[in-house]
Amino acid sequence: MTSSADSPNRLPWPPMIMVAAVTVGWFLNRILPLGPCNAWLGNVAALWLGVALVVAALALDVSAMTTMHKARTNILPHRPASKLVQSGPFAISRNPIYVGNALLLAGLGLIFANTWLLLMMLAAAIAMHHLAIRREERHLAARFGSEFAAYKDRVPRWLGLIKH
Repeated sequence: MTSSADSPNRLPWPPMIMVAAVTVGWFLNRILPLGPCNAWLGNVAALWLGVALVVAALALDVSAMTTMHKARTNILPHRPASKLVQSGPFAISRNPIYVGNALLLAGLGLIFANTWLLLMMLAAAIAMHHLAIRREERHLAARFGSEFAAYKDRVPRWLGLIKH
């Protein structure tokens, strides 16, 4: 058996959670569309807000991955971290890739006027919190000790004022 210091994640990997959320959202919209909600989303303002969210999401994801690459640490969720990255987008969120993924789902929900995708964004964020983030944070605490504790006290998990 591996310890938290050796392996941050096991199945389901966060990308699997996101793919499942998109798949379920599209499927539910096909078999049980939320007509009035979808109609409310089907306007030019929602479309442009969705485009802005998708662009922001992709920029955040690419920035976070680039920052990790420059730090020469692992990005794959099942492999151990070799460094605690605290710069770039990691200075404003401990999980900028997951924030980006959530924004991407929300943006797609707005672009395609699919209320289910918006609901799946919430479900995916909750699933990632319980199935990935908590394990990753145990891994980082085991590997980086007081350095991670100080980072955790300084930077919120997602965005905003809530740190833990």
